[in-house]
Amino acid sequence: MAEQPIYSISGMKAFIDGLLWQRLEDAPRWYVLLVGLMRHTYAVLRDLSDGQLTLRAMSLVYTTLLSLVPLLAISFSILKGFGVHNQVEPFLQSALEPLGERSEEITRAIVEFVDNMRVGVLGFVGVTLLFYTVVSLMQKIESSFNSVWEIGHHRGIGEQFRDYLSVIMVGPMLIFLSIGLSTTVMGTPIMEQVLEFQPFGWLVDFVGRLIPIAMVVVAFTFIYVFIPNTKVRLGPAFVGGLVAGVLWHMVGWLFAMFVAEAAKYTAVYSTFATPIVFMIWLYVGWMILLLGASIAFYQQHPEFLVGRRLTANLSTHEKETLALLIVCLIGERFYEQERALTSAELGKRLKMSANIVEYVLGMLQRRGLISANDEEPVNYLPARPWEDTPVHLVLDAVRTAEVERSVGHPAVESHPIIDDVLAEIEAASRSAVASMSLKDLALRGLESKAPAD
Repeated sequence: MAEQPIYSISGMKAFIDGLLWQRLEDAPRWYVLLVGLMRHTYAVLRDLSDGQLTLRAMSLVYTTLLSLVPLLAISFSILKGFGVHNQVEPFLQSALEPLGERSEEITRAIVEFVDNMRVGVLGFVGVTLLFYTVVSLMQKIESSFNSVWEIGHHRGIGEQFRDYLSVIMVGPMLIFLSIGLSTTVMGTPIMEQVLEFQPFGWLVDFVGRLIPIAMVVVAFTFIYVFIPNTKVRLGPAFVGGLVAGVLWHMVGWLFAMFVAEAAKYTAVYSTFATPIVFMIWLYVGWMILLLGASIAFYQQHPEFLVGRRLTANLSTHEKETLALLIVCLIGERFYEQERALTSAELGKRLKMSANIVEYVLGMLQRRGLISANDEEPVNYLPARPWEDTPVHLVLDAVRTAEVERSVGHPAVESHPIIDDVLAEIEAASRSAVASMSLKDLALRGLESKAPAD
């Protein structure tokens, strides 16, 4: 086949693929780092072009508009007990600084809403609805991050109550206490004397300019570790938080320039200009946060840089293969009397996303082949004696699930001849592994790993 010219679309794609996915065993260190950066950039841009991040960000904008005032009302009530509630307005104005002159108007309107919403006089139903609105925002945020991390299940009700309330109540207190502490330290006579001496004054001023960026990076890192319903390592979360934090300030500076040059939009949209600009900034902020989550995901799971595999994109043969591999791994751990594996550990060994692995685990659970214990995180074990369980039941579990998924779609007309052929194929398939149990399959896997004499 003739080689595609590089100036064609297919030729350019082949050139980029060859550059990104080349073997790097003998390459110098700087080149490995450069190609790694290009791979991560390519993967994040691929996620962005897919459109899911955009949809998630737009959904979060809508939920934020509904939940912002209740969230601040609860935080304001908590902060009042610590005497730092007066810092809410400066904090909001700082967060909305890219909006330029409109930041004061939006901050003043939000604070007025919060002041008018008195939590103490709402009653039980009112407070319940207030908390429900805030919790729904947290649920939407978790759902968006779980989507980025390929996590198919969410926190239980008890976990949501524990984790969400800890963020809602403890988070604002820590933020404003840290702001108040830094302000107090900078205002002490000793610090004022230090600022008079150079280069200490210049150094403190430089550090003071970096502190807002550092606080955003720390906040984003905490979000990336805490929000996804999976174990996120601190290193990948910090990388995502660092990139997102720097991007937040860079985009904020550019957005402020855009707002300053966009005064003519006020003449077009009149009083709607300020809410529109506010919603655009919310959208940009959520997009940056989700892009940072995507970076953290690829840092922790570089095996997905080539591409993500979705459940819908797997063929039946791939699902059957994956189901047999999962059963084999679970059985190996069980018969070696070692700790059972979690879905995340299975996904890492199989180089598949936890979402796909959990989908196949659900097939096997519904057929009673495996069970999940009550520990946290969830581990998977045999649910019945595997020495009496034939291998073909694993294939039946996958095929039954495929039939259940097709319910509601137009049925393919059957034909007696075709039905007979398919029945013969099924009988031959069962006969080929009739004498093999799931225990035999697991032990065969262990034998293949045993060192040769």
